[in-house]
Amino acid sequence: MTRIVTVGAAQLGPIQRADSRASVVRRMLDLLRQAHEHGCDLVVFPELALTTFFPRWWMEDQEEIDSFFEREMPSNETAPLFNEAQAKGIGFYLGFAELERANGRTRRFNTAILVDKSGKHVGKYRKIHLPGHAEHEPWRAFQHLEKRYFEIGDLGWPVWRSMGGLYGMCICNDRRWPETYRTMGLQGVEMVLLGYNTPRHNPPAPDHDRLSEFHNQLSMQGGAYANATWVVGVAKCGIEEGCEMIGNSSIIAPTGEVVAQALTQDDELVIARCDLDLGKSYKATTFNFERHRQPDQYRMIVERKGAVAPE
Repeated sequence: MTRIVTVGAAQLGPIQRADSRASVVRRMLDLLRQAHEHGCDLVVFPELALTTFFPRWWMEDQEEIDSFFEREMPSNETAPLFNEAQAKGIGFYLGFAELERANGRTRRFNTAILVDKSGKHVGKYRKIHLPGHAEHEPWRAFQHLEKRYFEIGDLGWPVWRSMGGLYGMCICNDRRWPETYRTMGLQGVEMVLLGYNTPRHNPPAPDHDRLSEFHNQLSMQGGAYANATWVVGVAKCGIEEGCEMIGNSSIIAPTGEVVAQALTQDDELVIARCDLDLGKSYKATTFNFERHRQPDQYRMIVERKGAVAPE
C-alpha cells in the first residue's frame, strides 16, 4: 500500500512594500482554495511570505524594521489562512519573520512553521544559513542584510511525524548546503519543505547571475537524491521593488527528478501526487546510511569551519 500525499507548491509573485498583509493573505487563500479543489493534503508557501523581502534595505529605525516581523502566529491578519486551511483539512508550511520576547530578551528569526490538517502546529524551524552581510554596503544595487536583521536559527533541523510521513523544513540558502539535507536524512526524512526568496543578481559575483535557476535546481535535486527524500521548494518571485527574484518552484522526487515545476513568476499553484515510499529503495541500497556511511572519516566536517589548504 503506497502512501500518497498530494502537495501544492504555492508560489507567490512579487509583494511590494505597500502591499498589506491582509492583501497577501487573500492571495494565499486563493491558492489554498485551488489546492483544495485539486485534493491537496499539504500546501507549501514561500520564505517570508507575508511581506516584501525587507533585507534588501538598510534600515536603522528599529520600529520600522520590526514592522516586518510577526509577534504571534496566527495573528489577526493571518488567522483567515489558518481557519480556511483547518476547514478544508489541508496542512501547510509558512515562512515569516518571527519576533520573540522571552526571558527579558527580544529575538528575531527567519522562521517557518508546519501546521497539520487539523490546524495543530507540528513544528517550527529557524533559518541557520543566513546569507548576505551585516553592514551597509552602498555599492550594491540592493542590500542583503539577513545577517543584520536575523539571529542564526537555534532549533537545528528536526524531523516530525505528521500527515502520514516524516517531514523536515529548511529555508532558502539552507538548500545550498548538503549538511542541511543530511542532518534530516539521518532522521529518515521523507519530505523536505522549503521556501525561498532568491534575487537573480548576486552583487558580489555577478558572473553567477546566468546560473541562478540552475544552481537552485542543482542543490535541491542533489539534496533529494542523496537523502532519498522528496523536496518541495517554493519561491516568492518576480520583480519586487525593482529587484528580480527567481521562480522555478519545484516538487522533486527522491530519485532527484523534477516531477512538477512553476512556469511563471507570479502566483501559481504546482501540484504533484507524492508517494512517500518512493525513497525506500534508495534508503535500502545506494544510500543505506547504516551500511555505507563512515562518520569517523568525516570529523573535519564538524571540526573545521573554513577551508584550510594543505601546507
